Amino acid sequence: MSRTPEKPAPGTQPGTTRIVAGETGKPKRKRTLEIALAAGLVLLIGAGAAVASTLSRGPETASAAVADASPAAELRLGYFGNITHAAALVGVNKGFIAKELGQTKLTTQVFNAGPAAIEALNAGAIDATYIGPNPAINSYVKSGGASVSIIAGAASGGAQLVVKPGINSAADLRGKTLASPQLGGTQDVALRAWLGKQGFKTSTDGGGDVAINPTENAQTLKLFQDGKLDGAWLPEPWASRLVLQAGAKVLVDEKDLWDKGEFVTTVLIVNKKFAAEHPATVQALLKGHVESVDWLNAAPAGEKATVLNAALKAAAGSALPADVIDRSLKNIVFTVDPLAGTYKKLLQDGVDAGTTKQADINGIFDLTALNAVAGKKISAQGLGKD
Repeated sequence: MSRTPEKPAPGTQPGTTRIVAGETGKPKRKRTLEIALAAGLVLLIGAGAAVASTLSRGPETASAAVADASPAAELRLGYFGNITHAAALVGVNKGFIAKELGQTKLTTQVFNAGPAAIEALNAGAIDATYIGPNPAINSYVKSGGASVSIIAGAASGGAQLVVKPGINSAADLRGKTLASPQLGGTQDVALRAWLGKQGFKTSTDGGGDVAINPTENAQTLKLFQDGKLDGAWLPEPWASRLVLQAGAKVLVDEKDLWDKGEFVTTVLIVNKKFAAEHPATVQALLKGHVESVDWLNAAPAGEKATVLNAALKAAAGSALPADVIDRSLKNIVFTVDPLAGTYKKLLQDGVDAGTTKQADINGIFDLTALNAVAGKKISAQGLGKD
């Protein structure tokens, strides 16, 4: 049968093609059936194109289009080999997260500091990561709110400025060289902001009244032992390692700088597009996360140290002495509350440190899935959904 498209007749839907019989003709009943089949095919193609177009317009629209919210085939999760990331270490090592993910494959990647993890998240190499708050804030600000959501807290406390024994006050730091895990990381921001309040000027290129050299934690320990560093602002267990294994002393415990001693060290964030496409997977991740935090708060000290050491050996290649783990754990509170009320100060610290810019961070939190899983209301303090 020969078919030729005509101009749409009055009342025909835009985007469809009206088919008519050609010169050879066919019985009317058969022609009617062919027309119906062709029209149905066109509508199906059009619907598929509409869904594809919707998915390409961003996570919010994609979420509406993919109404079945099917789990992801794989979740790629980042974390650090630090005691402040114990929720991740335990969740992976004891299988809490994998169990909740079910058929979704869990793959992991270990990072040294936040900016590297954020780079991987934004590049699509991972889907979610445990991280310090400042890199999460910086990513959110740079992307205009499009990159990440903070979906839970993981740890509070556990960061200190440790120095050589001869350094007794802030004034003694002039002309000295300090380290932080990575430029723009949470401890790097804390160090630069604190030095600024002491009247010192610093720069992101290592200049100023006090030189700050962003350095991997393991290398920081060796440089300090070799006398090539005067101190460092570090998360646990690295602060404890410098104190117990290299003779450092604490000049500043960061908890003393915060109201009630509460400051967030580690949060769990997710790529917004991934969260929109796979909310069931995000909720499963949070179930495993909550289980990990609950275990950390309930397990006997000896069992906790054994599990963490096994996880650290798998993640970072070596276990820790018992006294290092014991000191580290005494400095940390494990909590799923991201302490949203501290984020305006964290943002301002980043601005003061020169690692981020002033911005509106309303919307950085999405705690709805966490609150559904945890069974209690954790507030976003007006900075997002709860």
